[in-house]
Amino acid sequence: MLVDGSLLQVGSPSSKLRCPDVGATTILDVTEASYITATRAAYDIVAVDYARLLSTESPETPVDLAMIEAFASLVRSAGAGPVADLGCGPGRITAHLHALGLPAFGIDLSPAMVATARKAYPDLQFDVGSMTALSLADDSVAGVVAWYSIIHTPPALLPMVFAEFRRVLAPGGHLLLAFQVGNERLHIEHGYGHSVSLDAYRLLPDDIAELLTQAGLLVQARMIREPQAREKARQACLLGRKPAVP
Repeated sequence: MLVDGSLLQVGSPSSKLRCPDVGATTILDVTEASYITATRAAYDIVAVDYARLLSTESPETPVDLAMIEAFASLVRSAGAGPVADLGCGPGRITAHLHALGLPAFGIDLSPAMVATARKAYPDLQFDVGSMTALSLADDSVAGVVAWYSIIHTPPALLPMVFAEFRRVLAPGGHLLLAFQVGNERLHIEHGYGHSVSLDAYRLLPDDIAELLTQAGLLVQARMIREPQAREKARQACLLGRKPAVP
């Protein structure tokens, strides 16, 4: 889901981040997932107003749309299998992918966002779920899109997320990521007219590309653009692929 900095108030000072080193061992307490609880709660609160705003004011630039269209073209050329829009929010990108000829479906952590998406696009499939543990079979989707939806995951946990992306992608399947560029954590206290409390992370494209490679995914292309309109940071899109042969 997209967080537009112009509509958010940042509370605590930002802190510099470092993505995990390739080959490093990270010991995590899997029972501690407070960031998931915070993210779900925040988007449940803002869901209706978030969807209302973005229904009249699309934040995507022509360059962003070109990356989505390139992804769609790659998936179509490989047979146009199902595409999972992970962190789909109110379903805008899911619907756009569908309009581009892909059998797309959406998954989101927030039940309120899923309800909003189902209401807006009743002919498409939307389900509640977490990208850290997807209820999808191995090798079951031709494409995965995470359009600004990895930004609330602590960088130390991104290897687990990318491993899950690789698991569900069919051999030769394609991946599209979008995120804000930087190396810091922002604590968000207000968004879309509501009080919330969650963290968002700006990420370095080189770090994300390295983590994708570590997860066994091939980085095919990257786009980094300057901030437009109300954006406060550069924006990045990465196209990746699961190898066709293990």
